[in-house]
Amino acid sequence: MSQTVADYILQRLSDWGIRRIFGFPGDGINGIMGAMGRVSERFDYVRVRHEEMAAFMAGGHAKFTGEVGVCLATSGPGAIHLLNGLYDAKMDHMPVLAIVGQQARTALGSDYQQEVDLQTLFKDVSGYVETLMAPAQARHVIDRALRIAAAERCVTCVIVPNDLQEMDAVASPPRKHGEVYSGIGYANSHPTPSDEELRAAADVLNAGRRVAILIGAGALHAGDEVVAVANRLDAGVAKALLGKAALPDDLPFVTGSIGLLGTKPSWQMMNDCDTLLMIGTTFPYAEFLPADGQAKAVQIDINPRYVSMRYPTEVNLIGDSAEVLKRLLPMLKAKDNPDWRERIELNVRKWWRALEAKAMEPANPINPQRIFWELSPKLPDDVILCGDCGSHTNWYARDVKIRRGMMGSLSGKLATMGSGVPYAIAAKMAYPDRPVLAIVGDGAMQMNGNAELITVKQYWKDWSNPSFVVMVLANHDLNQVTWEQRAMAGDPKFEASQYVEDFPYARYAEEILGFKGIRVSDPADLAEAWEEAFAADRPTLIEILSDPDVPPLPPHITLAQARAFTTTLMKGDPNEIGIIRQSVRDLMSGLLPGEKA
Repeated sequence: MSQTVADYILQRLSDWGIRRIFGFPGDGINGIMGAMGRVSERFDYVRVRHEEMAAFMAGGHAKFTGEVGVCLATSGPGAIHLLNGLYDAKMDHMPVLAIVGQQARTALGSDYQQEVDLQTLFKDVSGYVETLMAPAQARHVIDRALRIAAAERCVTCVIVPNDLQEMDAVASPPRKHGEVYSGIGYANSHPTPSDEELRAAADVLNAGRRVAILIGAGALHAGDEVVAVANRLDAGVAKALLGKAALPDDLPFVTGSIGLLGTKPSWQMMNDCDTLLMIGTTFPYAEFLPADGQAKAVQIDINPRYVSMRYPTEVNLIGDSAEVLKRLLPMLKAKDNPDWRERIELNVRKWWRALEAKAMEPANPINPQRIFWELSPKLPDDVILCGDCGSHTNWYARDVKIRRGMMGSLSGKLATMGSGVPYAIAAKMAYPDRPVLAIVGDGAMQMNGNAELITVKQYWKDWSNPSFVVMVLANHDLNQVTWEQRAMAGDPKFEASQYVEDFPYARYAEEILGFKGIRVSDPADLAEAWEEAFAADRPTLIEILSDPDVPPLPPHITLAQARAFTTTLMKGDPNEIGIIRQSVRDLMSGLLPGEKA
């Protein structure tokens, strides 16, 4: 049997080292799916419940492994469904290849069924998008799509018309004008700053008396180097959300997250510093950085387009963060201003005490902060944490004490709901021996999480370690949006929009899917429930009833936000009594933002 174009595409992916593909079938990719059946031993094909989840999983695979993630979808609606997950990958700079079907070439332009202008559709999300129009193109286009995705850490897309998939492959194009050849493999660029640039950066950092460091995802592999530089400069270190796993939270000078989901010590450090070192981050909220002109700044990034875009910098160092910091360290002088580091560490200690006090405050029925406070000591040492987007993201960012060796991520720049469970599945597929925890709100769980648990049911018995835990924070509210409406617009909760229907998540997991189901409605049961979940011999869903009226407040409230919040109560919020009760408790526990240390 001759090799088809579809066979050749899969052969080329295999030659590139691709071993896992996330996808959903359809007649627009029948040829590719038939070819997949012929070489099923080469690939771990993961059939999801919805194409958006395939894209999320490809992005999650890229985040946790550093490899190119690959997703596959049919033409028309299947291709369209990929977009949200692909934008998530694009905005967090993850290498992902999307392969999508298309109607027959002869039908294009005829307003055919499921004919969509995919070239235009994928143009914004992709760093490279191309439609195969002849068998001889397949080699070059697949090679280039994978090379660009890996080298530029971006999304690429290959569109394959269904009639072309069944045609005979051309492994080696004819040697004539208009034909091109390509090969497998890519070379990463390794930009390095000059000695002069490093000395200029060291001069700025050495001249500062109160140095603050901000790290992001670009520092995930540079934890030891960040610690060495922070100790040399007596600096504190704040973490953007995607950089949470870069440093453990038990280091006394780590101030935790920054921004709307951030901590009070990070806010205080940025307000008081005179020098800022940013490492591998494009943290977007400039209002949480030092005031314009307050600090001298140095930035390290692998890509020159991302420097001096949030805060004005004196010196930019382009290169791998770990390598740059290693070269920079010998040029840095030890500080003689111990008061600065002592102040940072004091603020961190006070913050953790305040968080614990707040977590132990009563709520109806369970304080969401306590859920995460009780979680931290129960986390396995090698756990992979996969967050979703919602009010629980605040508690993940602030209350979870991540330890060395753990991994964790979520949707960063796009901040999309529905990514938690597919990220967790991708993590477990990549590391079947490690425990994985998905942290999901009930809104996101009803959006797509419940369906993707069926994917877990399909594959979990192949995992060497069955520890796969999904925590559902059940507060019957689209809580993050509710609080944003209150704090930003001064509008009360709109029940018709924000109410999340009750659903028996733990019963569904146990009685329908055969998992372990745990339901917690008493805070005294939290610690034991977390232990039970991670010790289970099968996937576990832990459903925890949470109080929606505990405010996920930022570390600093503006006058406009305070006025909006007051206006909300004057308009008669349906949760008014609970909001007032919890706000008073915040005040009593000393956690209200904006206080002086």
